Amino acid sequence: MTFLQILTFLFFTLLVLKTLAELYLNLRNEKHVLSHFSKVPEDFKSNITLEEHQKAANYTVTKSKFSRLTMILGLVTFLIWLPLGFLDRLDFWARSIYDSEISRGLLVFGIFFLVNLIIGIPQKLYSTFVIEEKFGFNKITPKLFFVDMIKQLFLSALIGLPFLYILLKIVEQLGDLWWVYAWAFMIGFQFLMILIYPTFIAPLFNKFSPLEDSELKTTIENLLKKTGFESNGLFVMDASKRSSHGNAYFTGFGKTKRIVFFDTILKNLTSNEVEAVLAHELGHFKHKHIFKMLAMSVLSSFIAFFIIGYCYQSLDFFNAHFITQKSSYMALLLFMLVSPLYTFFLTPIFSIMSRKHEYEADAFAAEHSNSNDLITALVNLYKENASTLTPDPLFSKVYHSHPPALERIKHLKTLS
Repeated sequence: MTFLQILTFLFFTLLVLKTLAELYLNLRNEKHVLSHFSKVPEDFKSNITLEEHQKAANYTVTKSKFSRLTMILGLVTFLIWLPLGFLDRLDFWARSIYDSEISRGLLVFGIFFLVNLIIGIPQKLYSTFVIEEKFGFNKITPKLFFVDMIKQLFLSALIGLPFLYILLKIVEQLGDLWWVYAWAFMIGFQFLMILIYPTFIAPLFNKFSPLEDSELKTTIENLLKKTGFESNGLFVMDASKRSSHGNAYFTGFGKTKRIVFFDTILKNLTSNEVEAVLAHELGHFKHKHIFKMLAMSVLSSFIAFFIIGYCYQSLDFFNAHFITQKSSYMALLLFMLVSPLYTFFLTPIFSIMSRKHEYEADAFAAEHSNSNDLITALVNLYKENASTLTPDPLFSKVYHSHPPALERIKHLKTLS
């Protein structure tokens, strides 16, 4: 076999294996959830009713069935773009219009993302206005849905096109080591986005108000002082205008760090429970989980650009993925499309690392707040978000960044 034939064989082999693995895990999880449909797990009987447990199971199964459909549609779209040659035809058409490789790249990327956006609209509509609506989570109006979409499209063009232009310019003008400069530019851009997102981008979609609950504010400020954490403010986000799901998060770095609570989470948890949830999030910072994940992202992106730089020199790489002519923009687009095939089986490794971080953050929360408050907060969040208490163990190990409910609660009880 030639090198081209080996690459093509590897492409199709990984495509088949990834698809079969995803379908198998999806069906396995659905079967496992249904097998526990009629009984609430013992540790949750006093807090979650059978009706609530069954709602979570039905919600999980409904999303599981829909994810299989989107998985198949995604596979069909992928096959149309690459093996059936539509991406190559798009490239051929762009070459007939522009002589400049940068102009061709902007055109190809723009059309590719626009087509995928249009293909994804029916899926988002069904997920939001059928599934989320059915289970009582959707709060967004059709008008706001499309306003959000227009804003996202505008921002993507405003930020994405200049970014892509500079990236392609780097490839074109900086010689054989272009991939090093491209990587450095990418990292700088990512950090810039992290810095400007809280104050410039997020407010375009949600309203952020200072936390007004004086009792809760005092409780949180005492926790921050006790743990030595400095923030640029405590904010409440009007998440309820889109969904009833609850959450809280940190955003930004240094002086731009903000603590943001969904208004939905404040409605469903007590002050002590909110404090425990926040203590868990502080645990991620104190254990440097955020910086560890960023360091891993920097390293993995360096490896990715090194591979792109190597593949860019080989016409076989393009031909094996059904592109007939070499170009900088097609190397980037191809890598973005096919890299999930080559990295899918690393997913469990990252999930294991993430779950380890969650256990460490829980331990920190138990040390600086009341672990029983965190337990009741988590139970309430499982209930309000209709999160299944009985995911399939293998499915959870592969995909879940957080430990399953039963394991997490048992671990917290050892810390109380």
